[in-house]
Amino acid sequence: MALLRGIHFRNIRGDVFGGITAAVVALPLALAFGVSSGAGPIAGIYGAIFVGFFASLFGGTPAQVSGPTGPMTVVMAAVFTQFSAIDPVQGPILAFTVVLMSGFFQVLFGLFKLGKYITLMPFPVISGFMSGIGVIIIILELAPLLGHHGESSVIASLQMLPENILSYQASALLLGVLTLLIVFLCPKSIAKIIPSPLIALFLGTLIYIALLPENSVPVIGTIPSGLPEFIFPSIDFALLEDMLLAAIMLAALGSIDSLLTSLVADNIVKEQHDSDRELIGQGVGNMMAGLFGGLPGAGATMRTVINIRAGGKTPLSGAVHAIALLLVVLGAGPLAEDIPHAVLAGILIKVGIDIIDWNFLKRLHRAPIFVVVLMLLVFGLTVFVDLVSAVIVGVFIANVITIKHLSDIQIDSIRVVADQPDDIDQLSPREKEILVSAGGKILLYHLEGPISYASVKGMTKKLTNSQPHDALMFDFTSVPLIDVSTAMAIENIMVEALTANRSVYMIGINGPVRSVLSKMQILNRLADECLFDKRIDALEAAHQRISLS
Repeated sequence: MALLRGIHFRNIRGDVFGGITAAVVALPLALAFGVSSGAGPIAGIYGAIFVGFFASLFGGTPAQVSGPTGPMTVVMAAVFTQFSAIDPVQGPILAFTVVLMSGFFQVLFGLFKLGKYITLMPFPVISGFMSGIGVIIIILELAPLLGHHGESSVIASLQMLPENILSYQASALLLGVLTLLIVFLCPKSIAKIIPSPLIALFLGTLIYIALLPENSVPVIGTIPSGLPEFIFPSIDFALLEDMLLAAIMLAALGSIDSLLTSLVADNIVKEQHDSDRELIGQGVGNMMAGLFGGLPGAGATMRTVINIRAGGKTPLSGAVHAIALLLVVLGAGPLAEDIPHAVLAGILIKVGIDIIDWNFLKRLHRAPIFVVVLMLLVFGLTVFVDLVSAVIVGVFIANVITIKHLSDIQIDSIRVVADQPDDIDQLSPREKEILVSAGGKILLYHLEGPISYASVKGMTKKLTNSQPHDALMFDFTSVPLIDVSTAMAIENIMVEALTANRSVYMIGINGPVRSVLSKMQILNRLADECLFDKRIDALEAAHQRISLS
């Protein structure tokens, strides 16, 4: 595996322009995410710099731009609040250590080649989860939009909402509404040149400075300038379980977020990303962000699309985006100190609205009731409980239902026939003739498709309800694979048959099926003359043996 993938200088002009364009879009979002997280605006910028730079160089999606995103910020806000409440001094260090740990887990995900499995999450779960995150962002930003201090949880924000509405600050609300109007109504022709969030940021700040009294609305305040300082990681063993849980959640969420964005990039550039390499790159970026006080990040869909549309094609575009933001930090930090919180809230509310899965919600009434219930359950758990519970419960329920459906299909494909073999189309006339002439003494257990643990109970039940017989045949001709549970169930059936002095035959065992049966030492119970490649040969042998007995 080459250390750097897809880097060349044949598209340097497009990469520079794409990277700078992406940086212009990223700046207001990074500031807003930093403020929303509680770690401060500079943490958002640092996150965009470190994740954006290292994820681009070491990742597997050449044109992807990474940085703080809505879902990652929601989790980070909870982490930062949790540990800061325990220890105001040490808490922030623990929170950034969690970011470092999450990056380490992402690197492990990539090294263990889990990339292809990360996005195998049921759509209703993803839809409910992402819509829930969008609603969380909107609810948390309502207080800053009204000119008040934001709360750290959805419940607290909703509890304070009536009071915040009654005591709103007119100036802050005016700036917030103006911001929303700009980001929603800005003509596309203008937005292609100057992104609407940047226009809103500039105009909202200019109106506050030029027309409103000083300190009339909450503003960002002092932003540190210069290079970030190294944060030495710290682990509180009393809180280690909480830290690990938060890190795994960030790692999983960041991986899903990034790989979904990678799929979007693939559709645009008509290339295929490397999922495992992308996870490694994202992990390295988040580890560096944790070491230098940056928010965790992931592949950012809007910034990636803008980068590609502006000409970015290689990892250099993501690196240019990060370097451009670094130059802003080194020289323009004081210029952002008067940005009103209400303006940032307006920008983030637009982000939250965009995250909500409106495309699926519009068709929710057409979806099966189970899908609707699952989506709404995950949505509710995401908003009112926590993201971890939402994902675990959603995936568990979806998998249980999926396994039940697969079980029904697998059980329906199993046929147990004796002297009435017409149910099996694959049987030749001679094979049917043998079964009929045997008078029910030969029982053919015909299986089709992959057989898993989900169908074990039904498989055993079908055989239990069958008629008495002298010879039992397991026909694996149409079975590509089985699992250990199926193999053990087959062994139990075999043992019962052999104990009753019945002959047992196995037919058409391919490589994967034979491997499982051999490893579990099930084939050892049968003599070689009871193993057949072809069904007709097994039936002829069984029929001859029955005729002689």
